Amino acid sequence: MSTSKILPYASVVVKLLKGPVEYVEKGAWEKLLQYKVELTGFLQQLGLLLVLDEQDGYAFVKHALSEDDEAYVSWTQRRSFSYEESIMLVLLREMMAEFEISESASRELIKKRREIKEYAELFFKEGASRIKFLKEIDRLIDKVEESGFLHKMENHEVIDEQKFRIRKIIKAKVDSEALDNFQQQLMAHAGGVEAAE
Repeated sequence: MSTSKILPYASVVVKLLKGPVEYVEKGAWEKLLQYKVELTGFLQQLGLLLVLDEQDGYAFVKHALSEDDEAYVSWTQRRSFSYEESIMLVLLREMMAEFEISESASRELIKKRREIKEYAELFFKEGASRIKFLKEIDRLIDKVEESGFLHKMENHEVIDEQKFRIRKIIKAKVDSEALDNFQQQLMAHAGGVEAAE
């Protein structure tokens, strides 16, 4: 019985099909960089593109073909977000943009749940019940974490003191155009509120 040789980057392909790979995953990241040419060629044969940002330290795959294409095969999970979840993603991306223009010596943006909630409260409309409102923001944070844009650094007995790393992959998923659109909507909304007053 002959066993065919396993590709040296097979484990990285499997990881990429499950989700993004980041520089913090040392072994996988080093292998990804070592075999990036071979990986790119192999993934192209599957109808996938390797998106690699060495500076920010993340990589992911996306479909090279559209769903209308006859040869299209779905390899990666598609996630759809509600309007509120989309706003939370844009807010986190906004926090990342502010962090990157600051003079921080840190490479990673780490925020407590409380800090994310305080930032988000400025953009979400508070309903009749404050407790319900804060629970909804917590739910949105959990959903974004589940979707891979936040990485919980530690569990804390006080939930608001939990620390999250905002993953740089958010820059690829929420581009500067989406940020600009969001800013314009905010300005239009603020103008509407002023006019109503």
